[in-house]
Amino acid sequence: MQLVFATNNAHKLAEARQILGERVEVVSLKDMGINEDIPENYPTLQENSIIKAAYIHEKYGYDCFADDTGLEIESLGGEPGVYSARYTGEPSDPAKNRAKVLEKMKGQSNRNAQFRTVVTLIIGKEMWQTEGIVKGRIETEERGDKSFGYDCIFTPAGYDKTFGELAHEIKNTISHRAMAMKNLADYLKNL
Repeated sequence: MQLVFATNNAHKLAEARQILGERVEVVSLKDMGINEDIPENYPTLQENSIIKAAYIHEKYGYDCFADDTGLEIESLGGEPGVYSARYTGEPSDPAKNRAKVLEKMKGQSNRNAQFRTVVTLIIGKEMWQTEGIVKGRIETEERGDKSFGYDCIFTPAGYDKTFGELAHEIKNTISHRAMAMKNLADYLKNL
């Protein structure tokens, strides 16, 4: 089975390929010669995930899946949430985004946060959606060099290292995206 992953993010693509394994050939937008940016203008992760998958399916006819991910910080009312990638505006700048979070979190005693990924799959005329959540806390400073987005300021519950410090093999088994992709893999096994 071949599925188009509506992304050109190499990190996300590698993670999806690892989790979905041999049964599914995961190809990127670039692999399919699609170079356009798909707008993510909706206020929820669910809607943005749907619009990306629907865009590829309707315009190109490919069976596909898409994701949207957000860091949701309790004391900031769920910010940055759906705006995680562009928290400081366009173009996206992960270092500035992390700095803004750390600045807004100064003096906050409640550092609870969660990463949430929503995945939408469209095969034929059927649409299916799942999510993965990992709870944790926001640190007071960046830690770790295996950083992707907010990884070096987020420590998952039950660990004393940030995602930026944990080995990729560990992160890829406990992360929000890993959970959502595992749900997707389980669903695909039953098709």
